[in-house]
Amino acid sequence: MPEKNQTVENPDNSPEYGEELLRKIAEHPCYDKKAQHKYGRIHLAVAPKCNIQCNFCVREFDCVNESRPGVTSKVLSPQEALEKTRQIVADYPFIKVVGIAGPGDPLANDATFETFELIKNEFPELTLCMSTNGLLLPEKLQEILRVGVSTLTVTVNAIDPEIQAKIVDHIVYHGKVYRGVEAAEIQVKNQLEGIKAAIDAGLVLKVNTVLIPGINDRHVVEIARKLNELGVYIMNVMPLINQGAFADLEPPTAEERKAVQEACEPYVMQMRHCRQCRADAYGLLAQDMSQMSEERRKIIKIHTKEEMEKAREVLNKNGKAE
Repeated sequence: MPEKNQTVENPDNSPEYGEELLRKIAEHPCYDKKAQHKYGRIHLAVAPKCNIQCNFCVREFDCVNESRPGVTSKVLSPQEALEKTRQIVADYPFIKVVGIAGPGDPLANDATFETFELIKNEFPELTLCMSTNGLLLPEKLQEILRVGVSTLTVTVNAIDPEIQAKIVDHIVYHGKVYRGVEAAEIQVKNQLEGIKAAIDAGLVLKVNTVLIPGINDRHVVEIARKLNELGVYIMNVMPLINQGAFADLEPPTAEERKAVQEACEPYVMQMRHCRQCRADAYGLLAQDMSQMSEERRKIIKIHTKEEMEKAREVLNKNGKAE
């Protein structure tokens, strides 16, 4: 576990954001803890291919009963993703964020950019968000900016290649398979360069870090120090889901995770309300409607319409009073 009584040379190195980005942060349930109770997101599962194999990752494309990253009930085409967005935003106007987070890596799938372009053209008011392992981030950044992504998450589990080599089995980079420390050096270099370039380009950055006892638990605070240096907005320390090659590892306890978050917090703001969502989740963070019955979704839809009607009545009354 991290050491106590650490000094912080630069406690707030995040950039200043304009009014529009501040609005998007305030409406993003992952970036603002207050937003999680008011605003929702939709994840579009258009990205099945991945260019790395983490030792804790098991991707499934026809899974209906698990709630974790890397799973979806169906992989969508860009056009199907647009149709789904139309329907869900019409039924649930509290959805403010459209994200692509898998079930593979968005940057390894051309459908990611086609989907974002379709969404941006029809719903310019929605925030576009992406989650990536960062391997291709430096070379894909201009495409990310072109399609209108404004909030970006990069998973960084180590900045020491020796540690990263224990977490990832292999990467596929420019058509070649790399393993061990060589693979880790490429990925860490690209992640850090990509994060810095994305922040310099005006994106709001969140970093996810999977806490893996016995492997990176004493290293996570070093990641936080680096994120402070880069200007990352928020960090999400996620507990290991023990599966795949790490099926026999013990996940961190809630107390262990809390201790790491507290050690990291002097360097970068901590997200403490993550639900480790599916690649096709939608709704509020604590209310994933992709896992609900149709009856339950209809009830939420009715309540949402009733609340909107009440809000309109209040606005009309206020308008007449003026």
